[in-house]
Amino acid sequence: MLQLEEWAISLKIDFKGIRFNTWLYFLVFSFSILALLGFLLLVLIKPYYRQNKLSFIDNITAQIESSLINSKADQTAVDNMSKLVMGNNACALIFNENGNVIYESDSLGELCLLNKDIEIDGRHYILSQNPDELKALLTDDNLNMTITSPLSSSEMLLYGKFIRSELANYYFVLNTPIEPVESYIDFIMRQYLYIALIVVCISLFVSFLLSGKIALPIVRMKKEADLLADGKYNVSFETASYSEINDLAITLNDATNKLSKVDELRKDLVANVSHDIKTPLTMIKAYGEMIKDISGDDPLKRNEHLDVILKETDYLSRLVSDMQEYSKMQAGYIELKKTNFDLNEVCLEVVDLLQQLIDDKQLDLKLNLLPVVVYGDEIKISQVVYNFLSNAIKHSSDGSAIEINIIDSEEKVRLEVRDYGEGIAEDSLPYIWDRYYKIDKSFNRSQNSTGLGLAIAKAILEAHNADYGVVSQVDEGSTFYFEINKDYEDETM
Repeated sequence: MLQLEEWAISLKIDFKGIRFNTWLYFLVFSFSILALLGFLLLVLIKPYYRQNKLSFIDNITAQIESSLINSKADQTAVDNMSKLVMGNNACALIFNENGNVIYESDSLGELCLLNKDIEIDGRHYILSQNPDELKALLTDDNLNMTITSPLSSSEMLLYGKFIRSELANYYFVLNTPIEPVESYIDFIMRQYLYIALIVVCISLFVSFLLSGKIALPIVRMKKEADLLADGKYNVSFETASYSEINDLAITLNDATNKLSKVDELRKDLVANVSHDIKTPLTMIKAYGEMIKDISGDDPLKRNEHLDVILKETDYLSRLVSDMQEYSKMQAGYIELKKTNFDLNEVCLEVVDLLQQLIDDKQLDLKLNLLPVVVYGDEIKISQVVYNFLSNAIKHSSDGSAIEINIIDSEEKVRLEVRDYGEGIAEDSLPYIWDRYYKIDKSFNRSQNSTGLGLAIAKAILEAHNADYGVVSQVDEGSTFYFEINKDYEDETM
């Protein structure tokens, strides 16, 4: 039923549509070929016939000349000449030196010019009755001319030749029409018109089917695209037998999946940002009212409430800063100030910054570090290490272990931050680098996390052309890593 509906839709005439234009191009192509063939037929049939007649005259003359020379005008030669002349719509005469007719043949009847008064070079001749005049015409040169027949008004070829042989000389003259009979041309044109009509009908039918076959997959894609434009991301673009349409369908399906994921992330973004902003604002307002109504005269309570307000304000400040920084990175405004620095010292500084959080959760931090110099933006690489370590702390259970490893190779240095927490499901791994992506979809807010840490780390590492990633298993923990080039500029030079 769906295919019938799609077919009915495709039948609607859209003068700018693929179906109509494909059908039109096929039809124009067919008519152009037929018109060209008709033109060539009309223009070339007479020249072709004329050239064919001339070749025919040359062939007859050569055979008659061979028969006269080899057979000495005996009966066999006469029979051969009669077959040639009578079988090719011509009339002919052969005289000998004495002016006697040794051969005469006529298949034209009244149309034969050899018995008529004709004009040659301003003089009138009846060739069959004036052998001496014919001899005079042929002795010096061959005769080859066209004459319009007074009876049929058609063009006739008059050909004559002087033939020498050892025993005798002969004078040969032949007359044959050049132009085809008009009825023959009419017959050819009628047959052409019948064939052209059949070809046009077949072209209409075939082009209609082909245009429908080409247009139908695109019509289906258009319907699915309309649904996609309405926000329905469960559509699927069907592949077709054409490679270009097949590639387009694959691309659209991939774009649909990405749009679906973007829409999901957008909803998560709105929900998370709204929650992350609303919660501290609510607390700031609540504690502000508490100070006003309750603890204004109690220094201890007032300071406690003010500390909460300051913490929430700091959180909002970090959130806004992270959002601004990430927006700049996404817009391509990230600037790297690369220098030579010791990655080992960076790790120790980050650990010192987060030591209080480590102590609060009683984590066992294992440092497998090496003093190694790399080349990059020290501040931004420090930010990456900070985000990796703070992420590991957040997802580690109390009393568990965290490892920071530096692995030195010939060309690159690899830094790993490993925790033994809840781990990440495999289907979530491709999306953890997206901003505000939360694995458990809950809105548990941390004072030390704005939800943009891994997204910012990704942007920084990509700006350094560094390899990065995560290896994780559920209930076994995760390992975040990056590899930065060890090649660095010698500052002593």
